[in-house]
Amino acid sequence: MYQVASEETYEDGQIVFREGAPGDWVYVILSGAVEISKTVEDKHVVIEVLREGEVFGELGFLGRIKRTATARAVGATALGLIDRTFLDSEFNKLSSEFRFILGAVVERFKKMLERASDFEGRRERRIQKALSLAFKDRSAFIKAYSVNISSGGLFVRTRKPLPKGERFVLKLQLPDLSEPLKIQSEVAWVREAEGESGGEASGMGIRFVEMSPEERGVLNNYVEGALAGNP
Repeated sequence: MYQVASEETYEDGQIVFREGAPGDWVYVILSGAVEISKTVEDKHVVIEVLREGEVFGELGFLGRIKRTATARAVGATALGLIDRTFLDSEFNKLSSEFRFILGAVVERFKKMLERASDFEGRRERRIQKALSLAFKDRSAFIKAYSVNISSGGLFVRTRKPLPKGERFVLKLQLPDLSEPLKIQSEVAWVREAEGESGGEASGMGIRFVEMSPEERGVLNNYVEGALAGNP
């Protein structure tokens, strides 16, 4: 049914590709199963489990975008990589108008996934706290303050937000700590300055991507303490 260029095998739990990674290979499941998931506020959220004969990875090919989710093998799994020459040939046979429509559909679906993730993430209770933080953009080191924070992310008020999807190291200063936490972070969404006309501050929503277990414990304790009224 598909022109398979090569085959790959994966053990149970092995990652095929991660959310946010580049790549536009399209896969077909020859045997086994693949779990499609997203990380939402440091939580593992399963979108669906695909079975033999199903295809995944097509959004990266059609939209030339980074991976919108993580693909993980469920049990011993064999995958076929669909021949790129064949795919490119078939795609290029489409009219430019239809290719534009496909690109628009992919972009819309990507935004729907992101909004669903933001909604899921905001189920975590946030606290209104102005905490000192710092990060580096392409030209300078910037100091700022948070508006609110949860154990999974925070909002930074700024008129010069970083681009959506950009990853960076955030230095977050919590009270009573001599050194700031250093957290691998990602810009989840951006609100431009014109949004202030509607009463909403311009800035960027930050998702915490990675930190050490010790720093995670410190942050969780701070947030839980603040929610309990013991900042």
